[in-house]
Amino acid sequence: MEQRPAAERREELVALYREMKECFRCPLADTRTNLVFGTGNADADLMFVGEAPGAQEDQQGVPFVGRAGQLLDELLREVGLERGEVWITNVLHCRPPGNRDPLPEEIETCKPKLYKQIELIQPRVICTLGNFATKLLTRSNRGIMSVHGRPQVHELGGRRVRLYPLCHPAAGLRTPATLQALREDFAGLPALLEEPAPEPPGAPPASSAGSPEPVAASQLDLFG
Repeated sequence: MEQRPAAERREELVALYREMKECFRCPLADTRTNLVFGTGNADADLMFVGEAPGAQEDQQGVPFVGRAGQLLDELLREVGLERGEVWITNVLHCRPPGNRDPLPEEIETCKPKLYKQIELIQPRVICTLGNFATKLLTRSNRGIMSVHGRPQVHELGGRRVRLYPLCHPAAGLRTPATLQALREDFAGLPALLEEPAPEPPGAPPASSAGSPEPVAASQLDLFG
């Protein structure tokens, strides 16, 4: 798929955000305080997809701002990255009451909006955080502990991307062994980001393609 101009994609992302603020297709919209859309670089090479907003996210309208988010920020810094360089979102964009697990019908309702974010941001690497995001985007029932830290190639948002399953930071807060696995898997991110974008079979070499359009500073940190 041809690289669309960043400004054009950003404009559509803002329109998607406004559309979702008016979405009442599932009961979660009736109990939320704020829509939790996404935050970071609207033209990021790296995207994180978690499970669902918690209480602090619901209050602030920003994903991963609680203790799990603080750990995510720490893990990013350990590999030389900052929150503003990546895009962070969730499978669900409204908080489930009591922080319960997402229901299948809620995931199905929100799925097109997540896929649209992937299409508009055009990341080269997507990190799924935990079981719900991993199972949704890999289209597999394999649990996170059997696939974490192992890159996969999938077609998402109309293009082939590297999907990198990771344990959820909240699980890392509970279990030292999971935190160690998270740190080890995060250590592989810089090399993964250096890999060329995966191309479909029979595509011309990446070196023959045009250079991606540079991103102006005003197009960064869209909602964060």
